[in-house]
Amino acid sequence: MVVPFSLCMATKALILDFDNTIFPVESIGDELFAPVFKLLESEVPEADLESIKKELMRTPFQKVAKKHNLPEPITEKATSILRNLEYNKPIKTFDDYPQLLHFGCAMFLVTMGFTKMQRSKIEHIGIKADFTEIFIVDPEKSDTVKKDIFKTILDKYNYTENEILVIGDDRDSEIKAAQELGIRAVVYDKNASPESFSDENTISDYSQLPKYFS
Repeated sequence: MVVPFSLCMATKALILDFDNTIFPVESIGDELFAPVFKLLESEVPEADLESIKKELMRTPFQKVAKKHNLPEPITEKATSILRNLEYNKPIKTFDDYPQLLHFGCAMFLVTMGFTKMQRSKIEHIGIKADFTEIFIVDPEKSDTVKKDIFKTILDKYNYTENEILVIGDDRDSEIKAAQELGIRAVVYDKNASPESFSDENTISDYSQLPKYFS
């Protein structure tokens, strides 16, 4: 479905999360995180390890480590590994990602994670040219959070809050940040169960996005 350019006129810009919003982390996660999983195999109970593996596909390691009370030395070793990880194979976007290119909106990518890792993934998914600007929020390098980046985009490009739509999979990260700034937000979940979301709009395919443009 090719959406006419005019449908995006009220919404001038889309701010997108990266992991699990543009591509499924599970498609590369086992290979990407293998060195970390190997480290943890001898350090945590098997049941915890399986939970950690699943959570790393959707949640930053810092939060996962804190939730599972990983010992500080293990957290530091894992962080050192993650800090230097790169992914150097082609990555496929979700099948519906090309829909976004038909809407006529400016697009901004705002992703949180280790800089080296995120840069390598962005490089190998081949989408840099689709975005006006790309921001990597690395908690190791600064205290900047996604909310700060959203403010930067508003100011730098002279947008009002009503002219931006934030799209992502994490209700406690980019969705919450957008709501705190008065920016509209849509949860993207390929396995969406709308009844499980009480406050946010939810889509499972980008063809459903235009109804949120006005």
